[in-house]
Amino acid sequence: MILHPFLRCLEFVTTLLTVAGMGYFVAAWWAARSFLAEVESVSSYNPGVSILKSLKGLDPGMIDAFRTHCQQEYTGEYELLFGVASLDDPAVAAVEALRLEFPARTIRLVECPEHLGTNGKVSTLVQMIPHAQHNFLLINDSDITVTPQYLARIMGCFDPATGGKQVGLVTALYRGRAHGTLPSQLEALGIATDFQAGVLLSRKLEKGLHYGLGSTLAVRREALARIGGLETLVDQLADDYELGARVDQAGFRIELSPEVVETSVPAYDWQGFVDHQLRWSRTVRDARPWGYVGLIFTHGLAWAILNALLCGLSAPSLALLGISLFLRAWLAMTVGYDTLGDSEVLASLWLLPLRDLAQLGIWAAGFAGNTIVWRGERFALKGGKLFKTDK
Repeated sequence: MILHPFLRCLEFVTTLLTVAGMGYFVAAWWAARSFLAEVESVSSYNPGVSILKSLKGLDPGMIDAFRTHCQQEYTGEYELLFGVASLDDPAVAAVEALRLEFPARTIRLVECPEHLGTNGKVSTLVQMIPHAQHNFLLINDSDITVTPQYLARIMGCFDPATGGKQVGLVTALYRGRAHGTLPSQLEALGIATDFQAGVLLSRKLEKGLHYGLGSTLAVRREALARIGGLETLVDQLADDYELGARVDQAGFRIELSPEVVETSVPAYDWQGFVDHQLRWSRTVRDARPWGYVGLIFTHGLAWAILNALLCGLSAPSLALLGISLFLRAWLAMTVGYDTLGDSEVLASLWLLPLRDLAQLGIWAAGFAGNTIVWRGERFALKGGKLFKTDK
């Protein structure tokens, strides 16, 4: 007697969430199409820029990613600075090999032995900045692969001729390159079809981007000084988000470049996949709590699958599932293939139901605590800051 009304209630709720999810898919598609329509020709503005990379150990394909930064078709001056906590780090050999391969490039290695906070990457970057020669700093991860036009398209966004509020930071969308395992494929698919779709929609609804993406953080020194430097972020987990948010709050504009970069997705096992996804989820929940709650409406396909099962595969529920699947695939192709140029998306479309069901579970688990695993260590996340914990 009690179970039947409860099931009817679940059917009603999942139906509403399925329809809301369809609305989200259409809105995100609209945001992606709008972004594509805004892409303009590359500006000729080419100021000097220092590229900063914090290194720890060797990652698969890292040296190939470094090479792409040395092969830039950029008419301005640029240098590459690599920071390590110790000269015994295995990454040092990769930097030395890069120097030999590209003797005409300005490539420097900086030892950064001080431990300034729980975020080791930011701690290293803080110690690198005094060695940088240029007024613009570009920070990206060691596994980021770029096109020869990368610097021209990123730095062109700082062109003062664009008018309006001065640009303080430029960031970029990214796609993931999977490595072998199914969890790796699921994460790469999520990056291309879900995370970046959310970024584009938030940019459209909020009339601009108000945070940064770690794939690329190009910042002018004036903006960095205005927020107190990177020193203020040494205990922050979401340092990329926080850097952009603080630059925005300081009165500068954030630009999303039309350039798309590529990140390497490790060959995760299932535990590694869950740990990484939970870290992302709890980071977003901590940074934008109400925005995280609102993600309930983005899981339209997962809600449609659950609705069909709860409704006993009735004709109306199957119709909703079919429409939801079509809209989800349509959005995936528009964002993943058209916007990001991710050729792997088309071959991975069949994984969307599994990926979306897994992500719904991760989203729910994101509410269940504030512990995250990062680089094999366990931390508690409170107010954006990391605290070492053994629990």
